[in-house]
Amino acid sequence: MPEFSKMRRNIGIAFIVILSFLFGIYVGLRNYPEIGKVTGLLNKENEVATKADFSPFWRAWNTIDEKYPKAGKITNQDRVYGAISGLVDSLNDPYSVFFTPEEAKSFEDEIAGNFSGVGMEVGIKDKVLTVIAPLKNTPAYRANIKPGDKILKIDEVVTSGLGIEEAIKLMRGEKDTTVVLVIAREGNKEPIEIKIVRAIIEIPTLDTEFRKDGIFVIRLYSFSANSANLFRDAIKSFVESGTDKLLLDLRGNPGGYLEAAVDITSWFLPGGKVVVTEDYGSDKNPEIFRSRGYDVFNDKLKFVVLIDGGSASASEIVAGALQDHKRAKLVGEKSFGKGSVQEAIKITPDTLLKITVAKWLTPNGNLIEQKGLTPDYLVEFTKKDLESKKDPQLEKAVELLLK
Repeated sequence: MPEFSKMRRNIGIAFIVILSFLFGIYVGLRNYPEIGKVTGLLNKENEVATKADFSPFWRAWNTIDEKYPKAGKITNQDRVYGAISGLVDSLNDPYSVFFTPEEAKSFEDEIAGNFSGVGMEVGIKDKVLTVIAPLKNTPAYRANIKPGDKILKIDEVVTSGLGIEEAIKLMRGEKDTTVVLVIAREGNKEPIEIKIVRAIIEIPTLDTEFRKDGIFVIRLYSFSANSANLFRDAIKSFVESGTDKLLLDLRGNPGGYLEAAVDITSWFLPGGKVVVTEDYGSDKNPEIFRSRGYDVFNDKLKFVVLIDGGSASASEIVAGALQDHKRAKLVGEKSFGKGSVQEAIKITPDTLLKITVAKWLTPNGNLIEQKGLTPDYLVEFTKKDLESKKDPQLEKAVELLLK
């Protein structure tokens, strides 16, 4: 990815992509002299900050001026950006990050879809850089990257201690260049090395299938800007098919726009029903997002949703709402657990702070972050299934729909 909100985009993500993949206190130091000791704080906008002891900061600043041999080649503004990055790092939140002008431009290019990379979303799980999901028909997908893969090295860089955005920056690159990932995969005794040739990433959205057994399948790969309209067309095709059996496949879907998640859920819930709640803790009242009440289906609809460890963010919002309101059964494996909300804030005209502002709760008040969703029918997808080209999760969904 990721996703965020306010932009309300959960970019869940950090599309690499790369994906992934959807921004403080600004201490104005640009008026400091290039030479001479500095001991004060200019442009003080935060009374709390003035009560903090900044003397260690200035002592370090001045020591750099006096001792570091290349200090003159680093501008004061670069040091300010570094200080802000350190401030954000102190939150110990992998999804909060400060972007310098160059990084901000790259991030905005990713949101607009103008980037090259390998095509997957990553997150931090159990303090390890982890693949949330590769995007369909991207270099990562074709290289057989799997949800849940642990990325140990990117080229020669060990990932322990790397932030998500740092990892994304290493994996992105010019089209037709190669990046080497060292992966730890469940079921493999030894790490595996995978070479991936970067390409221009086109984020897939949705496709449909009307099976011979009367089951209509909607496979949703991401919650992009146009996914709500595409889903509307898919629902129209489903209704025109004349069947009452619907399968929504959200496996490997790393998320995207919150608005799209609410809109898609609204096809199955009466107006006013809670889809998701943004919990801001004690800082402000929660914000509740409710169904828009398209709700065109009666109780005779047979509905199953497939999820797995690559289902994250907006996928978890949709699946969680449908499960809590008993509108659909969930089949598959536990979802990723990406349930935090990021807001993008301009710190200066050319820098951004992406900062976590809230956590997502399902309609029943269950926390998504780190916990994920537990399916009603837990069905594992084993290495043996993969080798034999079996899909036991799909088979279980079909069984339930044909009962």
